[in-house]
Amino acid sequence: MERSRPLARRPLVTLLTAAALAASGLTALTSAARAADADLAKNGGFETALDGWTCTAGAIVTSPVHSGTSALKATPAGADNARCAQTVSVKPDSQYTLSGYVQGAYVYLGASGTGTTDVSTWTQSAPDWQQLTTTFRTGPSTTEVTVYTHGWYGTGAYHADDITLTGPGGGTSQPPAPPGGLTAGSATSSSIALSWSPVPGATRYAVYRDGARVRTVTGTSTTVTGLSPATAYAFQIAAVNGAGESARSATVTATTAQRPDDGGGSSDLPAHALVGYLHASFANGSGYTRMADVPDSWDVIDLAFGEPTSVTSGDIRFERCPVAECPDVESDAEFKAAIKAKQAAGKKVLISIGGQNGQVQLTTAAARDTFVSSVSAIIDEYGLDGLDIDFEGHSLSLDADDTDFKNPTTPVVVNLVSAVKTLKAKYGDAFALTMAPETFFVQLGYQYYGTGQWGGQDPRAGAYLPVIHALRDDLTLLHVQDYNSGPIMGLDNQYHSMGGADFHIAMTDMLLTGFPVAGDADNVFPPLRPDQIAIGMPASVNAGNGHVSPAEVTKTLDCLTKKTDCGSYATHGTWPDLRGLMTWSINWDRFSDWEFQKNFDAYFG
Repeated sequence: MERSRPLARRPLVTLLTAAALAASGLTALTSAARAADADLAKNGGFETALDGWTCTAGAIVTSPVHSGTSALKATPAGADNARCAQTVSVKPDSQYTLSGYVQGAYVYLGASGTGTTDVSTWTQSAPDWQQLTTTFRTGPSTTEVTVYTHGWYGTGAYHADDITLTGPGGGTSQPPAPPGGLTAGSATSSSIALSWSPVPGATRYAVYRDGARVRTVTGTSTTVTGLSPATAYAFQIAAVNGAGESARSATVTATTAQRPDDGGGSSDLPAHALVGYLHASFANGSGYTRMADVPDSWDVIDLAFGEPTSVTSGDIRFERCPVAECPDVESDAEFKAAIKAKQAAGKKVLISIGGQNGQVQLTTAAARDTFVSSVSAIIDEYGLDGLDIDFEGHSLSLDADDTDFKNPTTPVVVNLVSAVKTLKAKYGDAFALTMAPETFFVQLGYQYYGTGQWGGQDPRAGAYLPVIHALRDDLTLLHVQDYNSGPIMGLDNQYHSMGGADFHIAMTDMLLTGFPVAGDADNVFPPLRPDQIAIGMPASVNAGNGHVSPAEVTKTLDCLTKKTDCGSYATHGTWPDLRGLMTWSINWDRFSDWEFQKNFDAYFG
């Protein structure tokens, strides 16, 4: 999916002069008052590496520098604007000046969480060091603000140095005391609830699992997710404020429950399954493959594609590839007989709805009901095992006020969930349900969910989350397309790009661990079971953007199932029950001498 570049914001440039201050009735700060103010930014000259800063794509350089021996270099790429930020303690109802020196194009300096009006300033072009300065006043109860710098998408690297925040020091001069009263509560097969006593002066709490920091929350309770069944974990909590982090609490150990063998109709799949799409309605450069010629390695075969008669009709039709386009196509009778033979061998054959060209928008109840009846007709005609939802493009997007993934209100989302539940009820527990969203529709919800509230992000970002959540008890497999994707931020707050094991590891870890939606630590998308996850990859270099070599596929599986060969990304668990792999497509894998299938067979036996 090609994403459009965001429009650059138009800055409001304000010249503050002594005359303007006097005209507005504001009194300029006296020299004595200025002398009492302090520079509150930590390591604003980047002389001690990135100490105090959190950067998505930052590095320290020794040239160019504005002063001292070091400066920041940050490079925007894809969906990342290379933001570097730190949180600083401030006093309520006080005046502050933020300043810094920058080089580059479209460089921003700003402050958020001020309690009044968040501010930023920018330069369109600074070939040499240019000072940016802005001012703000904190709100009546504001004790922390976040200062930041960032660039703009695709405009190249920028540099920053000597960032200062001048004003009254915050009331916090030292980190808080360690929390007490840490208690482990209810446990499931993949989560453990924790609670602890509040600490005076703490603004948030860091949660540690087995010595590794896994999340930060503002309250005094949380549920740690993405855990393995019947496994003991050690937890600690640290209190945090603008001055730093406390020592950790006493350790509490808790054990997850056994995983029940239920849900989703997945229990009759093999422990590790291979999923592939079969081009049944069209031909391309990969050639046509008959159903009977699909090797036994493929456990789930998705027929591509059932498509709508119009975008909003809900009327889905499945047309076999015509002889003129596919000279080797089998007859309908042969096709149906081959499906039955696959099912007799324990394979699942599903109809996949959507695809790149099959945009489906169930905007009305009538479209929902038509969808149910027309999909049922296809399933009954060919004796299929279930449904694969491969909605792409604008099939799913969110209304501006739809911000709670647990209680969606957008009609195209609500109607899709209702339609699938109706199909599930009609065909019973044996009905297989799979989904193949792109990372844009799922993992990008970690940063963006909804529309304008998150900087005008595309309303499709994360739009699958309410569908997946509502159907998680019915879901057989989720195989997110880890391809045709821009860089996506993982739970390590770093952006990961296609082409290697790290991308697949980071994206899959998010599904198995759970993640806060749009940065809201209290609104966490719960993890899925590892037996519900198959990682989506292209079968060959011809199949799509994002192909990785068999060696990188093996690294991915080693890391997620054994926690070995993990590279730069640290996972939040180990999942030997990971279901397997999905690929686009069986046809392209045949074109590449079954490279993908052979690697899967060699790994899982």
